[in-house]
Amino acid sequence: MLLTEETSVKRHMNKDFSLYIVAMNVAGPNETPVKVEGKVIAIIVCWILGFGSLVSWNSMLTIGDYYYALFPDYHPSRVLTLVYQPFALGTMAILAYNESKVDTRKRNIAGYVLFFLCTLALIVVDLASSGKGGIGNYIAICVFVAGFGVADAHVQGGMVGDLAFMKPEFIQSFFAGLAASGVLTSGLRLVTKAAFDKSSNGLRKGTMLFLAISTFFEFLCIFLYAFVFAKLPIVKYYRAKAAREGSKTVASDLAAGGIQTEPNKDDIDAKLPARLSNKELLFKNIDYALDLFLIYVLTLSIFPGFLYENTGKHQLGSWYPLVLIAMYNVWDLIARYLPLIKFIKIESRKGLMTAILSRFLFIPAFYFTAKYGDQGWMIMLISLLGLTNGYLTVCVMTVAPKGYTGPEANALGNILIVFLLGGIFAGVSLDWLWIIGNGTF
Repeated sequence: MLLTEETSVKRHMNKDFSLYIVAMNVAGPNETPVKVEGKVIAIIVCWILGFGSLVSWNSMLTIGDYYYALFPDYHPSRVLTLVYQPFALGTMAILAYNESKVDTRKRNIAGYVLFFLCTLALIVVDLASSGKGGIGNYIAICVFVAGFGVADAHVQGGMVGDLAFMKPEFIQSFFAGLAASGVLTSGLRLVTKAAFDKSSNGLRKGTMLFLAISTFFEFLCIFLYAFVFAKLPIVKYYRAKAAREGSKTVASDLAAGGIQTEPNKDDIDAKLPARLSNKELLFKNIDYALDLFLIYVLTLSIFPGFLYENTGKHQLGSWYPLVLIAMYNVWDLIARYLPLIKFIKIESRKGLMTAILSRFLFIPAFYFTAKYGDQGWMIMLISLLGLTNGYLTVCVMTVAPKGYTGPEANALGNILIVFLLGGIFAGVSLDWLWIIGNGTF
């Protein structure tokens, strides 16, 4: 029995060592392993990790009607979004600047742990106050929402940087998971509203269910990233390859997967390719960075604040903003799978910029539809907004890292997320222009 266990351990160690040697000898930055296992599992895990990186925040957006009932005079949808974004953008800028020195494993785990704690804290605040409003509770909620922003910067930048030097399908799956969190929360919100709408404290019961589900998924993400993702053969392959190309951020993840890189450090350093600086990467990819900025400045100037406060009253009544948000999320998710169909994927840099600039026609379209149109036209418009948002995001994020070494792709992924979050921050700030001097339409 003892000999069998020893033999099994030796085989496992030899397999990891062989995997590392294969990755170390890869010459081309775009070569793909021929016989490395775990691709399908990695895609599924990336999807769940993407889901977990936004499910808490999407829950906050989806239960906006609950916070409007508690804090009717404080514009919760707009204020909470405006609280969230500066912390996300500021933290992301610091992490992107120091990207080459930050341990990716510690960064991502810290982000998911913070998501877990802040989501749990929202439940505690609501239970402690028995679901009552007041400025004190509102400030407490704002503090935990700021924590979401810090966690988002850790996770989204860390994961995108990590996946940027792996297969494009991984980063596509991660971004699909982001959108799926919106679909699930919107769907559950419609179900809980139908189930609890006429019961005592129905709105609150639905909200507690939402936050409990979000807390569970954050815990699941901590487990998957810490104990599953790092041990997948295909993930170890790409991380070992990145280490060969000079990445120092993957050492902890490789160690968690059973691969030690330190013994060959001197030999590896002697063969390192020259790495482009962050400034050079930004100049070479400034159009991609602006693409992401413009996608999200447009989307967040409309979603979700405009939908809650500026679309008027229609036959759907209190269901109306929930239906609009659900339609946006569904089409955003569907669109993130469309680039997998090669002949409809935009890879031209000029084509991407043209498509993204054309989205600004949504601004007058939403204005006149809110003022003069029926709810059917608004549902169609919000669906198109989600469709273009998801499709163009994945097109940019899968095309931009091509042709770069592991360390460069990691740095570029972080830079692109800075511009994405910058677009979100600018968008939620511009969203206030809809109500200046107008109130509601």
